[in-house]
Amino acid sequence: MEHDIVVTMRGITMEFPGVKALDSVDFTLRKGEIHALMGENGAGKSTLIKCLTGINDFQAGEIHIDGVEGPVKNHSTMDAQRVGISTVYQEVNLCPNLSVAENLFIGREPTTKFGTIDRKAMVRQAAKLAEELDIQVDVTQNLENYSLAIQQMIAIARAVDMDCKVLILDEPTSSLDDTEVEKLFTLMRRLRDQGVGIVFVTHFLEQVYAVCDRITVLRNGALVGEYPIEDLPRVKLVAAMMGKDFDDLAAIKPEGSKDYSGEPLEIDAKGLSHKGTIKPFDMEIHKGEVVGLTGLLGSGRSELARTIYGADRAQSGTLKVAGEEAKIKQPIDAMNKGMGLLPDDRKEEGIIGDLSVRENIILALQAKQGMMRPLSPAKQEELADRYIDLLQIKTASKETLIRQLSGGNQQKVILARWLATDPDFLILDEPTRGIDIGTKTEIQKLIIQLSEEGKSVMFISSEIEEMLRTCNRMAVLRDGEKVGELDGELTQERVMAAIAGGAGDE
Repeated sequence: MEHDIVVTMRGITMEFPGVKALDSVDFTLRKGEIHALMGENGAGKSTLIKCLTGINDFQAGEIHIDGVEGPVKNHSTMDAQRVGISTVYQEVNLCPNLSVAENLFIGREPTTKFGTIDRKAMVRQAAKLAEELDIQVDVTQNLENYSLAIQQMIAIARAVDMDCKVLILDEPTSSLDDTEVEKLFTLMRRLRDQGVGIVFVTHFLEQVYAVCDRITVLRNGALVGEYPIEDLPRVKLVAAMMGKDFDDLAAIKPEGSKDYSGEPLEIDAKGLSHKGTIKPFDMEIHKGEVVGLTGLLGSGRSELARTIYGADRAQSGTLKVAGEEAKIKQPIDAMNKGMGLLPDDRKEEGIIGDLSVRENIILALQAKQGMMRPLSPAKQEELADRYIDLLQIKTASKETLIRQLSGGNQQKVILARWLATDPDFLILDEPTRGIDIGTKTEIQKLIIQLSEEGKSVMFISSEIEEMLRTCNRMAVLRDGEKVGELDGELTQERVMAAIAGGAGDE
């Protein structure tokens, strides 16, 4: 290995049943660099990290670690730690009811000559470690007394103190505000200057350019390339992540913007709210209309949709569906009114991991019909085959357990579940996240097709471009409040200005 390289991964191949998650991927990490691992959801980032940290058992390829003779194959996270690899995940996996010092040294506490824990030494060493990394804490206080950002830093301090050469940060900034992110970046830069190699996984492009030295891009389980940060401007990074097949996406919507104001109302919400998440809002959606919800992460887009659907029960206001007042107390009430919701958190609220692809697809339709009227096996198979083909779901068979599919293919199964119910009003919360560019186009065309069939769609996406291609109108949210609507000619500039409007110094 070259003298400044700490990790070399060559030809890493990993297969799940029927799907190649990684196809001969190379990755190189140098000492004293912050290296972004980028790609859309389903690109293979998490799988590659799990191969390095001993969670996944890959089928082909080699890993070499600085200071270790021969190829390394970790079989557990403990194996990875022994060769100097530590990982800090988005969810801090420490003990909030223990002190900062106890968290820093859990499982490796200093002991007295009698074999008991030397608490004074532990507090002293913890305070020294916090001071070295400039983390402003009282190490005798419980971890739960500190913000999520500080807890992230404590997790990083613990990893660093275990003599790590490689620090993997997997989406560490998802729940942090701008000030907290900057504190985390300061710590990352300090560790980089001390020679630690840092792998940074994030979906925030601006953060990559704020803190990283180098970028590796994966797409559909394959390596696209490795680039110094200065050689890859944002537009080229997005092109590398998505593929260069943009022509197909240029004009999905039919020419001219149709006026839906004369169409009957499918959804008429007045003063709906959910305590603590979404302030009272009005929303009208006409038959056949595609309405987008836009706003920054945490603006309340998902919460507004969940309140209409009854996943979060409304505390105030009224809702009419197709002209009739609706009492939506729980999701089954919404389903019986011809509504469907594809949630953004497919792992927690979407898939049932121990059921097959077929069973996951027919689940909502079966719930709607009632358990006393089971769908025939032939009908179940017909539905599963139709949507596996329509959405190009990559699975060994319709009887494969859904948990064995990649994240993007799991997302497609949940979309199939709702399409199978033939809904009049469909809420799609990030339906194309983690899906390859070709299928993304097909789903966007499908949304337009549903609209042309007279179905109404509420569409939430972090990608403004795809909402511009599919939506007739957009509602703008900020801090849990609906602050405006955009119709007529929708442009990226208008949408960005509306999101930023009244944003102070943001």
